[in-house]
Amino acid sequence: MKKIVVLVLLTFTLNGFAQFTKNMFSKDPIINLENFQNKRLYFGYFLGFNSYDFKIDYKNAEPDIQVKKTTGFNVGIVGDLKLHQYISLRFEPGLFYTKRDLSFPGFTTKADALREVNSTYIHLPLLLKFLSLRTGNIRPYLVGGLSTTLNLSSNSKSVDDNAEQRFRVKPWTTNYEMGLGIDFFSPYFIFSPSIRGVFGLKDELIRDNDPNSPWTSDIESIKSRAVFINFTFH
Repeated sequence: MKKIVVLVLLTFTLNGFAQFTKNMFSKDPIINLENFQNKRLYFGYFLGFNSYDFKIDYKNAEPDIQVKKTTGFNVGIVGDLKLHQYISLRFEPGLFYTKRDLSFPGFTTKADALREVNSTYIHLPLLLKFLSLRTGNIRPYLVGGLSTTLNLSSNSKSVDDNAEQRFRVKPWTTNYEMGLGIDFFSPYFIFSPSIRGVFGLKDELIRDNDPNSPWTSDIESIKSRAVFINFTFH
């Protein structure tokens, strides 16, 4: 599945870049979709990759929990509402899949030390997009805002905890986001690669039933951190 997603993304990326460079470096570049930016409301979709991490704060100076990150994938839709010539409001609901491995110190067996955290997120960001002047067929932009995320794999309703090899987090989290990207105007669509950082605002951890749990008793908070690389098409 991941290989298929990668091939699709590369195909779209190379096609969009080829069309852009063809027009950009021609003697008389053609201005593509010249009136598109005058539209009040438009829609699109995105595909991309993510890398999720955990920011862990501790109550005491103990050996840190090691977090092994993997590359996940994203898919979703985009709604863009023009507020001003250089500002728009964006809603980008999407489905995000990722996996993190937590290695807890102080255990002698892998079953106790390792927790595989597979997460499927419904991500709901509301963002402001700050546009620059369009130059030919390119237009850089900055983006930032707030989001809320539903973790469908949180295990929040489970009565089992780490003593039964069940790592639990809260289902809902809130975040702030910021990033940048470039709009490339092709003759038929806008191709927009972007990179964005996502930073959790609240503690997500559900503590174990035992207040002296060797897995959670020393943790002050766990917050998600992520980097998104998205390829958007309008």
